[in-house]
Amino acid sequence: MLRAVEESPQGASGALIEISGAGKTYRTKGGDVRALDGIDLSIADGEFVSIVGPSGCGKSTLLRILAGLDDCTDGEARMEGRAISGPPPGVGVVFQSANLLPWLTVRQNVELPIRVGGRHDRSTKAEELLSMTGLEGFGDRFPYELSGGMQQRAGICRALIRNPQMLLMDEPFGALDALTRERMNLELQRIWQSSNKTVVLITHSISEAIFLADRVVVMSSRPGKILRDIPVSIPRPRAFETILSNSEYTRLSRDIRKLLNAQGGVE
Repeated sequence: MLRAVEESPQGASGALIEISGAGKTYRTKGGDVRALDGIDLSIADGEFVSIVGPSGCGKSTLLRILAGLDDCTDGEARMEGRAISGPPPGVGVVFQSANLLPWLTVRQNVELPIRVGGRHDRSTKAEELLSMTGLEGFGDRFPYELSGGMQQRAGICRALIRNPQMLLMDEPFGALDALTRERMNLELQRIWQSSNKTVVLITHSISEAIFLADRVVVMSSRPGKILRDIPVSIPRPRAFETILSNSEYTRLSRDIRKLLNAQGGVE
């Protein structure tokens, strides 16, 4: 894996994200808890990377480090060659719950990040995003009037409103039913292909990880280490009707499941 580089506009390797020897230890009343250990990972601009691993292996901790919401105890994480020491301006985050403010309309929720920043071009941008995610005409509705899948799409719009270079997603579809989840996977694939964002997705679904990603990173049980970094070369756009019969999908699913079963399985 790539090692850290000195600060430069893009980093010596040209990678957008470079994580080198990253570890994280939490201090608790019951003693130290080692969440991550020796993480080395690079992510290129425009890549879609999925991360899977057993429950409690540090997947969300790793995402929080990338989002600048947590820091490394040792090692480092860099974006464009610069150490991540706080929330980078070019990063949007989507969590498992859409966390929409119930007293604001969908449009106002989507515009919230740039309303706070005092920008005045929010309405046009918000309408473009709502249209792109199939929410055209729902801007004046309130969150309770939307289905769970529609709320998640609004959450993705909110994450994209600042036109971030990278989108971090922490199990955003985990609470959805299977059919809605499939539709959201297709929607995310379309958004990624149309926006050319770098996406890092935490998921406990092996099929979702393979369906969406260019690479699947498999983590060990705590303290989280990277067991395998597996490329996915299935042609895009991908469809659920055909991917299940794809020989590479079958092989990848088997290999990833074998790795995870040895670690105690997925969540």
